[in-house]
Amino acid sequence: MSMQPRLVEVRQKVLKQNDLLARELRERYREAGVRVVSLVSSPGSGKTTFLEKTLFAMRARHRVAALVSDLATENDAARLARSGAPVKQIITGTVCHLDAQMIANALDGWDLKDLDFLFIENVGNLVCPSSYDLGEDLRLVLFSVTEGEDKPLKYPTIFNTADVAVITKVDLSDAVDFDLTAVRKSIESVRPGMHVLRVSAKTGEGMNEFVTFLEAKLRVVEVEEQRDKLRAWSPAS
Repeated sequence: MSMQPRLVEVRQKVLKQNDLLARELRERYREAGVRVVSLVSSPGSGKTTFLEKTLFAMRARHRVAALVSDLATENDAARLARSGAPVKQIITGTVCHLDAQMIANALDGWDLKDLDFLFIENVGNLVCPSSYDLGEDLRLVLFSVTEGEDKPLKYPTIFNTADVAVITKVDLSDAVDFDLTAVRKSIESVRPGMHVLRVSAKTGEGMNEFVTFLEAKLRVVEVEEQRDKLRAWSPAS
């Protein structure tokens, strides 16, 4: 007898519970005034180095912190702590993604009102994280020039659940014959109109532009939230 219907039922229940908790997290973030950005990618995309350079760049103007996940080690948290920003490691064990409960547990002891930006680095995986809302304002999907131009075609779901695509390690573009036109075509075929950024954490190329984009994007979120509050408090006509 097939167990597939039962597995589907359990999965739907898990995702529903996650979505409910993610809504609570989103409201918690908004009440605290912290903007939350999550990063997803496959292993080896340069995600941790990219985040480290982002923390360094943003600390001059903003109060930033990071939650970083790994299956077994705390190496990434140790690297990110060099930025001087508060960092917590989430060890997921055999679980190949973060979920809202893991985030809620990791935030225990932190006063979110002390932060302007919270970054969440997910496990290196382009499949499992796509199904789990973490309450973030913005989800970035990263992939490096060494991974091939067809990455969006192979993993369309993660690109459809992300807000921005970040192409990393662009300093290696010539060495690997990276075709930017082809990758933009791949992204456009999966997610029409998706914003695409190109960066190199090693040389700094595109990093200032990324930080500027991030600040502008999340200021828009603030304006929209203020507008929603005004609408909520306006007397009925």
